[in-house]
Amino acid sequence: MNRLRIVRRLAEGEATVTELIDHVGLSQPLVSWHLGKLRLAGLVETRRAGRETLTRLLPEAWDQFATYERRVLGLARAGGAGPRSATP
Repeated sequence: MNRLRIVRRLAEGEATVTELIDHVGLSQPLVSWHLGKLRLAGLVETRRAGRETLTRLLPEAWDQFATYERRVLGLARAGGAGPRSATP
């Protein structure tokens, strides 16, 4: 749930770790841990700007993940467009 809250915040735009801490109400080590998992999954990237670490969501990676998830859950047609009809 915390990673989803982080991703939702990043969907609004790039954020510093401090901003993410304030948004989700977690400690810095825990936010950094979640960001590490999201980075390993290829969903976010980070960059240094002076003393701050900025994180952004990678839209192309998120779109690929969402498409994969819809396909696995049977919510998308083979072509990837729209939900599947209830009739065979």
